[in-house]
Amino acid sequence: MLPQLVSVIIPAYNGLPLIDEQLDALAAQDYTGAFEVVVSDNGSTDGLREHLARHPLADRLQLRWVDSSDKQGTPHARNVGIAAAHGDFLAFTDQDDRVHPGWLTALTLAAQDFDAVGGAVETASINTAEVASWRPMPATDERFKEIGYLPYAIGCNFGIWRPIIEKAGGFDESFTRGGEDMALSWTLQLKGFTLGHAPGALVAYRFRTTYRDTWRQLRGYGENSVKLYLAFREHGFPRHSGKNLALSTAGVILLNPVVPRFIARIPRGMWFAQTGFLVGKIRASIKYRVFYI
Repeated sequence: MLPQLVSVIIPAYNGLPLIDEQLDALAAQDYTGAFEVVVSDNGSTDGLREHLARHPLADRLQLRWVDSSDKQGTPHARNVGIAAAHGDFLAFTDQDDRVHPGWLTALTLAAQDFDAVGGAVETASINTAEVASWRPMPATDERFKEIGYLPYAIGCNFGIWRPIIEKAGGFDESFTRGGEDMALSWTLQLKGFTLGHAPGALVAYRFRTTYRDTWRQLRGYGENSVKLYLAFREHGFPRHSGKNLALSTAGVILLNPVVPRFIARIPRGMWFAQTGFLVGKIRASIKYRVFYI
């Protein structure tokens, strides 16, 4: 069964001008069903509300702005978007990415057989070759999966039927710096719901473009990986082994920017990503008094 109405939910914070690229991509969808776009504004100061009110695609996209500034964080913005959405099927993407033309079609077709579905990402069309090399992503026919645990859908490319996400309780708002998509995906599966994969539902995934921003983002991901361990260890989420720590440490040493690149042969941005992630795990392990490195 195809949805009667799809609600595309975009959490936003100071999203100009990149959100226009995403809205253009949504207007270019080959999906023949009805859909609306809900932008959940998490406290923007760049005039986003006024910009969307006079946006040339507002009518075509059934574009609506909703206020989620009462609490900071992407998961809260998504939950406010869910509450405001009119659709029976909810599709999530982000303000700075770009959906491919067949995204909604592939996502909704796959969702006929599953309670929720995740799509794939590519990084080549939206990032420079250098930046795209910093964080390798799974091939489009591969699912996102935590080693030794369950698959998950990435937050910028995720679809779910409304009754299912309501039963799951929405996104966990304690994950303010990433990881809420993994937490929801695993919660769904542990509750007995099905999570499918739609390789044709493709999103161009934009990376941070500086070493500093990459390091900060991955540090947040590292911190939340510890929170995920704490939340799901009783459900089989494994503790990382000493081998994993050794490999992470070796990578940080070998990829150090002081090592000439012709020796390391690995992009320096990858070092900042891996180091930020490791530092985040160390910080959170100390904070929560648990060893998860």
